[in-house]
Amino acid sequence: MEYVYAALLLNASGQDVDEDGITEILEAAGTDVDESRVKALVSALDGVDIENAIQSAAVSAQAAPAAGGGGGAAEAAEADEAEEAEEAEGAEEDEEEEDVSEEEAAEGLGELFG
Repeated sequence: MEYVYAALLLNASGQDVDEDGITEILEAAGTDVDESRVKALVSALDGVDIENAIQSAAVSAQAAPAAGGGGGAAEAAEADEAEEAEEAEGAEEDEEEEDVSEEEAAEGLGELFG
């Protein structure tokens, strides 16, 4: 999560969300930086309107409790983190970048923030 927080901090301060900025924030916080995770995050955020993605995730989060209740939220968060780790490993192995529409990228961000 600290990688996502670093990206959000850069975005909130009006700076470009790039590898150098994320790495600098994480190092300043005393975190051991995994460059492959930084690259995967920057790649996932390429071309994404972060403010729009946050708003979409907030709307989804508000609708989720009404649909499924609050039970299992911790389990869902753990599953999302495990999925994120697998995606980061897959991104490292598959170095070819795919063209992703902004909607698909925003949907992926919704899962990270949701």
